[in-house]
Amino acid sequence: MTAAASAREILRRLHDVMASRTPAQAKLNAVVNIVGEAMVSEVCSIYLLREGVLELYATRGLAQEAVHVTKLALGEGLVGTIAQTVEMLNLDEAASHPDFVHNPETGEERFRSFAGVPIIRRERAVGVLSVQHVDPRKYDEVEIEALQTVAMVLSELIANAELVDASGAATTRPQSTAPMRIAGLKLVDGMASGYAVFHQPRVHVEHIVAEDTEVERHRVYAAFDKMREQIERIAAQAEFGVGGEHEEVLETYKMFAYDEGWARRINEAIDSGLTAEAAIERVQQRTRMRMRQIDDPLLADRMHDLEDLSNRLLRIVSGQMGTAAQMGLRQDTILIARNLGPAELLEYDRRRLKGVLLEEGSLTAHVTIVARAMGVPVLGRVRDVRRLIGEGDLLLLDVTAGNVFARPSAAMEEAFETALELRQKRRAVFAALKTEAPVTKDGHRLTVMVNAGLRDDVSALDVTGADGIGLFRTEFQFLVSATLPSRERQQRLYRDVLDAAGDRPVVFRTVDIGGDKALPYLNKEDADEENPAMGWRALRLALERGGLMKVQARALLEAAAGRTLNVMFPMVSEPWEFDEARALFEAQRDWLGARGKKLPTEIRYGAMLEVPALAEQLDLLLPNISFLSVGTNDLTQFLFAADRANPKLAERYDWLSAAILRFLLKLVEPTRAAGVQLTVCGEMGGRPLEAMALIGLGIDRLSITPAAVGPIKAMVRSLDRAALTAHMVALLKAPPRDMRGALLAWATENGVELA
Repeated sequence: MTAAASAREILRRLHDVMASRTPAQAKLNAVVNIVGEAMVSEVCSIYLLREGVLELYATRGLAQEAVHVTKLALGEGLVGTIAQTVEMLNLDEAASHPDFVHNPETGEERFRSFAGVPIIRRERAVGVLSVQHVDPRKYDEVEIEALQTVAMVLSELIANAELVDASGAATTRPQSTAPMRIAGLKLVDGMASGYAVFHQPRVHVEHIVAEDTEVERHRVYAAFDKMREQIERIAAQAEFGVGGEHEEVLETYKMFAYDEGWARRINEAIDSGLTAEAAIERVQQRTRMRMRQIDDPLLADRMHDLEDLSNRLLRIVSGQMGTAAQMGLRQDTILIARNLGPAELLEYDRRRLKGVLLEEGSLTAHVTIVARAMGVPVLGRVRDVRRLIGEGDLLLLDVTAGNVFARPSAAMEEAFETALELRQKRRAVFAALKTEAPVTKDGHRLTVMVNAGLRDDVSALDVTGADGIGLFRTEFQFLVSATLPSRERQQRLYRDVLDAAGDRPVVFRTVDIGGDKALPYLNKEDADEENPAMGWRALRLALERGGLMKVQARALLEAAAGRTLNVMFPMVSEPWEFDEARALFEAQRDWLGARGKKLPTEIRYGAMLEVPALAEQLDLLLPNISFLSVGTNDLTQFLFAADRANPKLAERYDWLSAAILRFLLKLVEPTRAAGVQLTVCGEMGGRPLEAMALIGLGIDRLSITPAAVGPIKAMVRSLDRAALTAHMVALLKAPPRDMRGALLAWATENGVELA
């Protein structure tokens, strides 16, 4: 029996029950009997959320005296877990699940297998539909899909009968009207003020069961055509300037819009007897459940695009097109959404759209890349935003500080305006330094470069007056693509970056993927590593996948034809790894040369020092490289055995600890003696006090975020390098307990500007 046939048979029988004038309790009793019989299951039960707890409302197979007596808290037992996580469970041995709770009054102890699905209303679980069986067995996918279809019908029934909490969830509390600070994740930097506007009212599906499946199918076909026309039009009208990752993002997004597998799943749901709206909603619910189970953030980001398209399709087929974008923004706006697709963002009036708050979101999400191109600040991972913020609330968004103020007091507004004005003045001061060289008071010239990863980032060279790009992260192109970027696409990106940089150097780091940067379109046999940061990633993975690296090597070599190519290999642990990577590039250069291709005038090879072991073999490495770049982010966590993503460990190590500074000092003399350029390209170099310490060690080259160039230049120009060097020598001979405090005191005494 197919999923469609199973669900269609159940829906046919449920239709008569729904249409009857019997009381709601009688209807629920009929539903559990119909489902139990259809699935040949000894038990079928319905639990509904009432006054914050899940109450057994109807059952076939459990003790009838337990109805309206058995109650479970959210998160309690298997049923409570399903309601809390809004995810289904399918267990052949229910008692072996860690959340299993035995309710003796139900008489359920003899039933071993269990399957349950959430009953969802307005994106929240308002109940649970479950089945149980004496024998241990996993329920088939066909049966689970049938349960999910029945759960949709039940959602309509119990809502109409007002059987559940009006809020739809016990955790919902009345919205506060007091001023409130809400934290989030920095996605696109900036500050803005505006009034809260929710991206879209949810389309609530009211009619579940189809009268005529062919009519519903034609409605979906028409909606798909209209949706694809909209996407094509939006993509054609987007204005960012020429080139950019946002163009690749939109192409990937369009691929989802034309995905035949998605359309087929919706058609199968219609075959089961659902209306067009209900079919889209059922497929969307399954997508959401899958998203919650995806550990890979990149794949989850791509699933968000499908969620966005589902919302658009649902609005079209239901005739409810009233998003905030269609209705128009009437004043300065901070847009609020659970998540957004890139096309959704592009529909808004850029003159009124001042910022975005997302309940979800990530640095690699497509909407983040497009927002960066638009210059719109974005704060992500803002929890409970619909409970904490009301439509029309005044919001003060400060992504730099990682928060937003809702309903601010007059004092908050004044402080925000002061901070914004100060920020603008500081930016003006730093902008004025664009044409000034980073030269210390005693005449020592430093090299200050920027880190980049997107084509658009290269514009930071002109904005900041930086000396070049000390780290171009080539993996970003791989992260935003739905498929492995072709050699031609890679070559085009690298050539565009070199053209934009002009005579300023660009250091291309070969792909640093794997570990916590897994790509969904590559094999994922290593995706379950317990410690991905120290796992099969970066150069280790690239050397194993020689074809991947050969394609990138050819793309870089051809893009740099007639110019100097600076190429750097990440996470080198042993000199032989560098030798193998260099040999691969040289073989590709020979291959291209033999075919008459124009080649770079010079290739300068370098290595990233992130693994402490490499520092013990510098004598073997230095004769073969032109430059060495220290990645202080990874180096620090490896040196201290402290995961930088663990909040409990985040404050346990300090870049200004004697251990880090002494380690870095050991690199200075050997590289200088070998004529090898030494650069720090981690986050450490972008902080004025830390950068000051690096200069005191004798490190003259920094590659940092574009936003840090101005503050670092200001610090350098206020600094006496010779005096600092002498002070650092004394400090490191007998390190104080508080190295940071000692350096800060020296900077204050000597008038060093630490913005």
